[in-house]
Parts: sequence; structure tokens; C-alpha cells
Amino acid sequence: MEDFVVVAIFTYPHEYTILQHLLDEEGIPHVFENETIVNITPFYSNALGGIKLKVHREDAEAVIAILKKLDNNNSLRIV
Repeated sequence: MEDFVVVAIFTYPHEYTILQHLLDEEGIPHVFENETIVNITPFYSNALGGIKLKVHREDAEAVIAILKKLDNNNSLRIV
């Protein structure tokens, strides 16, 4: 885990559901740190610094590209 870096931070689990599926499809190893505790007690999210998406250093650029693509895709935005 020491070669993993934080590439994104989310407040609630629903914010990264689609991203999680895309990472699984691409076979990119990832960890959502603090995910379990925030699922149990959502109000702890800010106190813990959010849910951190960690990926291996070698995959960081690919994940950032996926994040940018999701951000630019208007059909996936939550209204």
C-alpha cells in the first residue's frame, strides 16, 4: 500500500459508484479509504477528511483521465 497515492477525495459513497465500476472493468487496483466508516456513520466523512481514492502510482494518470472524462460527461451528472 505504500506505493498507492490519493487521486481523489469524495464526501459520500454515492459520488463514486460509477467510477468504482469503471476501475473494476479496467482492472485498476484501487482502495477507497474510510469507505466503511462513512457508510456506517455518514457524518464522520468531514472529520475523517472524506473517502480517499487510492491507486498505484503507475495507474494514477489513467485514473485521472477517467475522472476527467466522467466530469465532462453531462449524461452521468446527478441532478
